[in-house]
Amino acid sequence: MMIIAVLALDGVLPFDLSVPGQVFGTANATVTAPHYDIRVCAPDRSVTTSAEHGAFQVGTEWGLEGLDGADTVIVPGHAGFLDRPSPPVAAALDGAAGRGARMASVCIGAFTLAAVGLLDGKRATTHWQHAEELARRHPRVDVDGDVLFIDEDDVVTSAGVAAGLDLCLHLVRRDLGAQAAAATARRTVMPLQRDGGQAQFVEHRRPRARDSTLQPTLHWMETELHRPLTLEDIAAHAGMSVRHLNRRFREQTGTTPLQWLLRARMHRAQELLEATALPVERVADRSGFGTAATLRHHFARLAGTSPQAYRNTFRGPAGPSGPQGPPPPV
Repeated sequence: MMIIAVLALDGVLPFDLSVPGQVFGTANATVTAPHYDIRVCAPDRSVTTSAEHGAFQVGTEWGLEGLDGADTVIVPGHAGFLDRPSPPVAAALDGAAGRGARMASVCIGAFTLAAVGLLDGKRATTHWQHAEELARRHPRVDVDGDVLFIDEDDVVTSAGVAAGLDLCLHLVRRDLGAQAAAATARRTVMPLQRDGGQAQFVEHRRPRARDSTLQPTLHWMETELHRPLTLEDIAAHAGMSVRHLNRRFREQTGTTPLQWLLRARMHRAQELLEATALPVERVADRSGFGTAATLRHHFARLAGTSPQAYRNTFRGPAGPSGPQGPPPPV
């Protein structure tokens, strides 16, 4: 049998901790004989989950010795993910990797693998909110914050929370084939492969503090998204030269005026797709993209999916205004 060792560190995120057991345990039921032996391993054979998510204690049969002989070691996220792992934990992870175990992380568990050097020279991902910090702390890691998971042969990392399901289903597919993975996905009520990456979940950066010199212009841009704004239009509203405007934008938003405008239009389009039943052509017009083709192009590039697939995923039930939803901003 293949041994799956799930490393539970203090403050472990409960959902992250439970996902591997749920998926690999379900996979065992899809084949003629169980394939996986799942171990939850805690340094002291007991761990308290994160207080933020309702702390409770978990007792385990395995300490760090449970990583010995493991075929796959999975590190869930935990509350102290920015802290360097203790020497015993680091040694256990390094030893498992050295023996050829497949190493994996769920969400911010990537920080623990990176701290031990197991992501150096590799492409990896984590929750989009923490991707920049992972790259800053570990410059030898090629961080991609747009994808749901990354498989680098013996090292597999996933994005936040539910992406741990995607990662584990992917490993089942690698180990047992597409048929077993599809059966596991059906039993866990999950799509075998989700459309797009985590870029579609990233929050739009709203205008910053009120004392920002660009605040009035940023607010104006958001009210005029449907118009074909140029750099000159934006500079004129801000009372600056184009060169000065570009410099101010870099200082106060971290990006260029046109890139900020593009992201704002994407956010408006997402809001319209979520809250209304407007045709994609109308969404494109109201959000300033002009045509449905242009909207689809930017959606594919920035969100990794199509407008219709995004709507199918994120649109809730129709509100009190009927099937058209609440009136869109103009």
